[in-house]
Amino acid sequence: MSNNPPRTRMTGVQRRSQLVDVGRGLFAARGLDGTTIEEIAACAGVSKPVIYEHFGSKEGLYTQVVDFEFHILLDSITAALTEEGKPRVLVERAALALLTYIEDRAEGFRILMRDAPPSQPEGAFSTLLSQVTARVEHILSDEFHRRGFSAQDGAMYAQMLVGMVAMTGQWWQDSRQPDKHTVAAHLVNLAWNGLTGLQKDPELRTEDSVRTDT
Repeated sequence: MSNNPPRTRMTGVQRRSQLVDVGRGLFAARGLDGTTIEEIAACAGVSKPVIYEHFGSKEGLYTQVVDFEFHILLDSITAALTEEGKPRVLVERAALALLTYIEDRAEGFRILMRDAPPSQPEGAFSTLLSQVTARVEHILSDEFHRRGFSAQDGAMYAQMLVGMVAMTGQWWQDSRQPDKHTVAAHLVNLAWNGLTGLQKDPELRTEDSVRTDT
């Protein structure tokens, strides 16, 4: 008689979650075109029909992975921008939210920067930035008005601010130096003070920016 314990059969939800996790790793490393359905099945320990049953195709799985990561990042940044606080502090929180996502979910960020899924032909990251920009424009509207900027100018500056944070995040994905708090502080330093008013040793002003890095 065999002493091997019986294999536990996954529920449909568990299987979908497993396939999304496996797909995330492969798509991050090789991209959509560089990953085959056979590789996904082998890594998950299932047959190809199981993947088709749950997602319809490799592209269907890829879309699910992108949508999952998209909403994690969007929800994180949106939460940072909807908390109470002055505009500068909100931008600090949003920058930290992006850098924290990159730190915690590097594979997810690589996927968002890669091929556009069918559901978002313009690109997942571009779609996300557009939504964040609209939110930033709204938050900064009072500051723009106080300084005498037109609404059109405010929209342009919101694009610049979000673009600067996004590009820095892409650079930091590979470098990881300095730490995310320092990067966020310097980002906001440039955004708020400009090149002629830079502080030598900027610090974050948000109350929850206590460093937890070890």
